[in-house]
Amino acid sequence: FTAMRERYLEAFDAVRIDCLNGDKYKTGKVAPDGSPDPSVFSTEGDPVGIQVGTAITTLVRKPDHAPASGIGFRHLWGRGKRAELLATAESEPGTLYEEFAPNLPLGLPFVRTAVSADWFQWPALPDLFPTFFSAIKTNRDRFLVDIDLDRLKARIEEYFDSALSHEEIARRYPIAMRSTAKFDARAVRNALLAQGGPNEAGFVRFSYRPFDNRWLYWEAEAGLLDTPCADYEPHVFQGNVWIEARKREARNEFSRGTLVRHIADNFGNGMSYFFPAWLCDDSDDSRRRSNLSQAAQGYLERLGMKAVDLFHHVLSTLHDPAYREANAGALRMEWPRIPLPGWPEGGAKGATDMLAQSAARGRELARLLDPEAPVPGVTQAPLRPELAAIAVPSTVDGRNMAGDDFALTAGWGHLGAGGAVMPGQGRVVERAPTPEERAASPAFGDTTLDVYLNDRAFWRNVPAAVWNYELGGYQVLKKWLSYRDRAILERSTAPEDVMYFSDTARRIQASLRSMNSPASY
Repeated sequence: FTAMRERYLEAFDAVRIDCLNGDKYKTGKVAPDGSPDPSVFSTEGDPVGIQVGTAITTLVRKPDHAPASGIGFRHLWGRGKRAELLATAESEPGTLYEEFAPNLPLGLPFVRTAVSADWFQWPALPDLFPTFFSAIKTNRDRFLVDIDLDRLKARIEEYFDSALSHEEIARRYPIAMRSTAKFDARAVRNALLAQGGPNEAGFVRFSYRPFDNRWLYWEAEAGLLDTPCADYEPHVFQGNVWIEARKREARNEFSRGTLVRHIADNFGNGMSYFFPAWLCDDSDDSRRRSNLSQAAQGYLERLGMKAVDLFHHVLSTLHDPAYREANAGALRMEWPRIPLPGWPEGGAKGATDMLAQSAARGRELARLLDPEAPVPGVTQAPLRPELAAIAVPSTVDGRNMAGDDFALTAGWGHLGAGGAVMPGQGRVVERAPTPEERAASPAFGDTTLDVYLNDRAFWRNVPAAVWNYELGGYQVLKKWLSYRDRAILERSTAPEDVMYFSDTARRIQASLRSMNSPASY
């Protein structure tokens, strides 16, 4: 595409773009002010229109030709974009379009691109951590993944029961026996039956979504998983940590940098990659080595720092709001690049202290992002006063939750095409914080939410920033709820599930507060 854009700039005197937005995948069909942003092709009969965004490009070539020196660009948003487009059709271009020169190192994007002046001096993630792995892909999540280990084991044991025919397994678990161009369901099951029963070591923890660890039945052979990534699994061991990232971010808002400790799934549309802090060359995970490039190793040695310090500095950087804002355009175009004090020589004054401060901040963030790591004051009593009032399990009549109060039936999720879980509307009540809530948490904003499990029970006081928080391409809390609607989970949530939601909300708030403090680099 770079060559094509370069050719446009050479061949035309002017390139003007009317971006009509309305993209389900990038903006969620929402304008910057939060109002609806339907497709320009929407009608009264089809108010949504097409799903993808659209643009009109006007290419001008004059008889006395001179190559274009830049791009003219404007955004049109909302329901009135078609009328605005028509009303300005004969306006002078200089009054409509913002002019800018496209950035060549980023591939000449025909949109203004936010990028730091030093971006291309910083090392990209693979320049620091050269070994990384693509995510696990099952194509049969409803069969191979479960929140409850006993339910997963029951399904897999039946699958490996040779007394049950292929037809009977297909009746019980249709997705397990649905053949595709790449998956011969009968041949795969026959091969696995010939091996005997299920492999007990194949039941592993699975980072299915951010803050949502589950169980996976993992098989490296026979093709039961679409992409088992057999070279990935040996490096997943106790004590290792991983960062999720992408070569480019499809969404407008960058939300990568999920910390995981288990084998992991793709997060959102596109391909996720996972960068480990450590690598293991054989079955003895005590014989591990750091996942560092030669340049990164030399840099750390000169500063007297360790691989884990660099890992946590990277984690801190990827979650830093100032970094994300300053480099929003570049993060959509290529691997994240990481600012390092004194890179590559490591001799800058104060570089060691700066890196150490950022690494300490990253360690704090790592504890908050790891749903299985207890955090005193956040998930362990006594809770910090500003967090204790967040996401408090409550009932409409003030009694303690019991029995059916734990049932998640407010319409948070439903099954879509192919058995995919789709988020529902659910029920939230937006309100201003009470004086008591504001006194406990004065910095949490002017809007909070009560999030309902059903018509009797709810989580009281989920700050809007916590509710809207995204990681790995997902609105974390809403996504978690969608998978646990009783229609999907086929059971009521348990008291520990209700507390997990509260703990996650507090983790998010604590991480937002940490990352909104001034960065150390």
